[in-house]
Amino acid sequence: MNDWVRAIIILPFNVVIVIPSLILYFSKYKLSLPCLLQFFIGVILLFVGLYLAIWTMLLFHKIGKGTLAPWAATKHLVVEGPYKFVRNPMILGILIILIAESLILKTINISYWAALFFLINCIYFKVFEEKQLERNFGDEYLEYKENVPMWFPKLGFK
Repeated sequence: MNDWVRAIIILPFNVVIVIPSLILYFSKYKLSLPCLLQFFIGVILLFVGLYLAIWTMLLFHKIGKGTLAPWAATKHLVVEGPYKFVRNPMILGILIILIAESLILKTINISYWAALFFLINCIYFKVFEEKQLERNFGDEYLEYKENVPMWFPKLGFK
């Protein structure tokens, strides 16, 4: 199994499948169908999150020549596609998937996991990943960091 597939199985698969399944199991979740609107919004968000996550992982593979995992990091800074607008679109894709799961399965417990996942990543990126990116890509990353927001795209026109 190559590094790219291994990274996907270890990281996003665990975050969006294994951990939510464990949360449901240990919370003794009973299936309760959401209202049609909530289900519809959840399905739309699921597709948006999957699209964003897959697109960004492919960019890491094709342009970055690496994976989303720190042990097989990209060799080139990726600033194409959604990375033009926000520095962490892959994490946003995963977060959107978690929110979609929470809506579709009508459970607040996965929402709590989504919030914790976001908090963990906010800390991890500030404390570890950004410093590593600065070391690996120097001025190229510093300029990118200065011009592209971490989580939420800038709205409006220049």
